[in-house]
Amino acid sequence: MTRNLPVKADRIAADIDALAAITEPDKPWTRRAFTPMFLKGRDYLIRRFKEAGLETRIDAAGNLVGVRKGKGYENGGAKGTIMLGSHSDTVPNGGRFDGIAGVVTALEVARAFDEAGIELEHDLEITDFLAEEVSIFGVSCIGSRGMLGLRPVEWLERQADGMTLAEGIRLVGGDPAVAGGRDDIRAFLELHIEQGPVLENRNIDIGVVTAIAGISRFEITVEGRADHAGTTPMGSRRDALTSASRLVLGVERIASELSLGPTHFAATVGEFSMEPNAANVVPSHVRMLIDARAEDPAVMETFGEAVGALCIQTAAKSGVTIPPPRRISNNPATPMAQAVVALLEESAAAIGASSRRMVSGAGHDAAFLAKVAPAAMVFIPCRDGRSHAPEEWAENDDIALGAAVLYETVLKLDQQ
Repeated sequence: MTRNLPVKADRIAADIDALAAITEPDKPWTRRAFTPMFLKGRDYLIRRFKEAGLETRIDAAGNLVGVRKGKGYENGGAKGTIMLGSHSDTVPNGGRFDGIAGVVTALEVARAFDEAGIELEHDLEITDFLAEEVSIFGVSCIGSRGMLGLRPVEWLERQADGMTLAEGIRLVGGDPAVAGGRDDIRAFLELHIEQGPVLENRNIDIGVVTAIAGISRFEITVEGRADHAGTTPMGSRRDALTSASRLVLGVERIASELSLGPTHFAATVGEFSMEPNAANVVPSHVRMLIDARAEDPAVMETFGEAVGALCIQTAAKSGVTIPPPRRISNNPATPMAQAVVALLEESAAAIGASSRRMVSGAGHDAAFLAKVAPAAMVFIPCRDGRSHAPEEWAENDDIALGAAVLYETVLKLDQQ
């Protein structure tokens, strides 16, 4: 289907290709925050922001910000800010589109307004948030938290690669001594690749995100007994690894059952280590970390209780010791603003794009912007649902279509 879009697909593609070329040469595509390669990517974006006529700066939290002033100033006072954005940092060996597509499409919306001669009542702010991905400091969404005054103070002392986070923020041009906080943001929109297969499999153009799943992480330890692997009878062992293996399979079973419910749920044993990790010794200790994601907090509680019961049952059968699972983090689900969700759906329909509502199983900066302003997200399809991998790919026509949805929605928000 041929569509006459208000944005230029070739310009979007050129920016994404240019950023893809700025990568660690042996690790496509890698621009981790606080590294020289990340700063090169930032230099490119700063140049493009300025070429688009945006008032460009690095804010105190280390975010790159470009502002297109609204005409509300001319009529007796500022109307506030409509913000678009995402992030340009990547995971190691990550992808060309995760975050980058959101920054580039936000920039393209600003350029398209200029070319159409459209003056908005509100300021339009394009933002490249610092370190949305888990950074070298072991924490994520540093820029969006910092902008809004939600970054824990103790984070500034975290150390990596011979510097503290405070020094890292100064490295990118920010000022960690300045407290964050914004009261001017009237709405926030973020475009992102889906990072899953639903849109592609169902041949749907646009995903409209209704919520960002909550994330809880549970630590489980299994204490067995080290023995000689060749002389200890099979029936006399307290093998921590075999018990832990049963737990991993049990977690998969519980999560699979919960995923069949009406709301989004997923769980993964993503970290796993054992001791003494020697071929001729029965394993004595295992530590595992479960990453669980739920739209409904009650489902997360059900999962935690079921895993706790599984630990008791497994310990009783095998003779190992398994303390109750320890929840080491718990970030609740973040609903998107229903009014903005509806506007995104209207905008998709207006340009002839199909859409469906969906929940994001991944975390995004939008989860923090939603704490201070109405926020929502646009998903576009990605090939085979792959992300956080070199094979990550999104078709440029799909990205441009998502940009057009942003464009139309900003116009609607500007009139409200």
